[in-house]
Amino acid sequence: MSLHYQDEEIIIYKIVCGPYDNNAYLVVNPWSNESLIIDAPANPERLIQIAEQTNVKAILITHNHVDHIQGLTDIMSMFDVKVGIGVGDDETVKSDLKFTINHGDEINVGSIVLKALLTPGHTSGSTCFLVGKHLFSGDTLFPGGPGRSDSPEKLGQLLDSISTSLFVLGSHTIFYPGHGEDGDIQTSLQEYDVFKSKQRPYGLCGDVRWLDD
Repeated sequence: MSLHYQDEEIIIYKIVCGPYDNNAYLVVNPWSNESLIIDAPANPERLIQIAEQTNVKAILITHNHVDHIQGLTDIMSMFDVKVGIGVGDDETVKSDLKFTINHGDEINVGSIVLKALLTPGHTSGSTCFLVGKHLFSGDTLFPGGPGRSDSPEKLGQLLDSISTSLFVLGSHTIFYPGHGEDGDIQTSLQEYDVFKSKQRPYGLCGDVRWLDD
């Protein structure tokens, strides 16, 4: 079932696409039926099928790794809309319809307003999108740990991004990552406090888990 969340203010569809089991999301305004797509993985046929029942206004990309943009051409061939991607990752998207997203930018879908939170570390332009208590975290934050980092320096940058931009959100915030199941900020913050209390192995990076490393 692709319908993931619904109330009087917002509808969220979650569609698993492609060989890497990417999560793509469709955020819909229930009053106007206007929508936007978050991420564009390979094999987006089901995503397109659902989105065609709405009035798509934009496509947002959380970061420029190929598994998150592999289906972008197919999606853009069906919807003549602009595609937004974070500053630092924007050179990857080649389109006259591209717009660059900066920290704090707001994207409107009717009465729904998503706030962009630039969270570099996984990539230079990794961006999360917040609407109410819903956070689309891309590969920045997963249940149990941060996204993959390519070096200790990138891990430090990623942890700083998560601490300053995500862990300051309300504890009731639910996050929807680029792969796998949902998480919540309260649990992640509690686990991060355990991670911080331990001495980190020298050169720690890669796939880090709050309670294992």
